[in-house]
Amino acid sequence: MAERMKIVYIEDDQDMIDLVGVILSRDNFEIIGVREGHMALETIRQVKPALVLLDLMLPDIGGWEVYQAMKQESDMRDIPVIVVTARGAPIDKVLGEHVAKVQVYIVKPFSTHELRDSVKRVLGIES
Repeated sequence: MAERMKIVYIEDDQDMIDLVGVILSRDNFEIIGVREGHMALETIRQVKPALVLLDLMLPDIGGWEVYQAMKQESDMRDIPVIVVTARGAPIDKVLGEHVAKVQVYIVKPFSTHELRDSVKRVLGIES
């Protein structure tokens, strides 16, 4: 069996981490959940994931701060990021996709298909 691709999911709600883990484990992904921004950066450095799922509202530092820190470090800047957030106002999505240039901006609640298709598309995996 092929090694499972690792995805770091930065999300303060453990139920969301568990849910996404169940959804993506069907496609042989391993989800590593991190509930705080500062700890997330260290986890990303250690794990070197194929992808990061990033919530914007975290208890310690904001998701955009985590994203900016990733883009400033050579060993993290090329890791693709999908934002998964409750912040669904049009301006938030425009800022995410066109200013920050995240690969995908998903608004909660999302469908299972939307999440799975987005992850596969960003990682270049055939559906």
